[in-house]
Amino acid sequence: MADKKADKAVKAVKSAAKKMKTGAAKKRAAVKKQIAEKRTANPNTVKSNRLKLLITVVGRSKAEYFMDLIQSFKVNMQMVALANGTADAKMLGLMGLSGNNEKAVIFSVIQEEKIPAALVALENKFNTLKDGKGISFTVPLTSVIGALIYGFLSDNRLMVKESK
Repeated sequence: MADKKADKAVKAVKSAAKKMKTGAAKKRAAVKKQIAEKRTANPNTVKSNRLKLLITVVGRSKAEYFMDLIQSFKVNMQMVALANGTADAKMLGLMGLSGNNEKAVIFSVIQEEKIPAALVALENKFNTLKDGKGISFTVPLTSVIGALIYGFLSDNRLMVKESK
């Protein structure tokens, strides 16, 4: 009699465990499905109009000119840091380069689709301007805090609220 009760208890426990496993599996599948749906339908996910940081290193005397050129690509934020080149005057003389070692590093936040045109324009100016040598490259921005800041940086005037 005790064995039958024990067997029934064991079967009941196994049945409950099986139900819990299938229930947990169903819940896991439902959660995975919800996560997948949120990833594909998230309105905050930006697929186009992504932002990148454009870094341009030029001579100090040409920094303002290049900032104006970059500004023409609807760049709302730029910052300039003054710098010095790494080679000393003796090394520059050995390579046949001018002794001007003073540089400006321009940091600009630019929309991803405007980068090819901006880089072509910069390369053109690097090759044609007297003392306009420089280098330019981009770094992706993975996130920006706040929709209004993103709207400002991406030059999306519809997102930026006007102050009253």
